[in-house]
Amino acid sequence: MIIREMKIRYKTHKYKIHKIDSPSAVIEISHKILKNQTQEMFIAFCLDSQNQVVGYHICTIGTVNESIVHPREVFKAAILSNATAIILVHNHPSGSLNPSREDEHTCERLKEAGKIIGIPVLDFLIIGGKGYCSFKEMGKI
Repeated sequence: MIIREMKIRYKTHKYKIHKIDSPSAVIEISHKILKNQTQEMFIAFCLDSQNQVVGYHICTIGTVNESIVHPREVFKAAILSNATAIILVHNHPSGSLNPSREDEHTCERLKEAGKIIGIPVLDFLIIGGKGYCSFKEMGKI
């Protein structure tokens, strides 16, 4: 039997923000990753117990108007980084800040998965145009 050793690759980026205390703090970090993207990207920010970012994972890169997101891909990095919570961010290349029905379904599904695993979803953000939409601010989380 052959068993494969798995290695995780890491890249390091420097940011001024360490602690996430508002959606705008996440947006500042996300903007550097998502600016000028023409496809939807879905990112999980992994946080420690002090809400400091310990890492992020680009879970999926989709098309111009959709991205397929599976809980397995979202929580993989969170588990490997010993995260105690996550914040989820994706862009809408169209610029629209309105959550789609699929966005709402995905958020609900990931919230439930987080409850089961013990890694809560603190926010689900959509970046589009010059603004953002926070599910937490809308009372959906």
